[in-house]
Amino acid sequence: MTQNFQLNGRVVPLSAPSDRAVAQRVAAQFQRRIAENDWRPYRSQQEAVEAWSKLGGIRVAVMKALDLL
Repeated sequence: MTQNFQLNGRVVPLSAPSDRAVAQRVAAQFQRRIAENDWRPYRSQQEAVEAWSKLGGIRVAVMKALDLL
């Protein structure tokens, strides 16, 4: 069963019901980092986003919804 998660007016596709909790947790982490401008252990937002992009999956979909990519 495929579900979707709405974030920032965009749809984040999910492949399993448990992915909703993961997407919410990842979104909360990214939103906190954006609000606090905290990209540790990376030196900049760009460096952090480049590293996280390599992880793929839900993280990339959440970053796209938050306009980080």
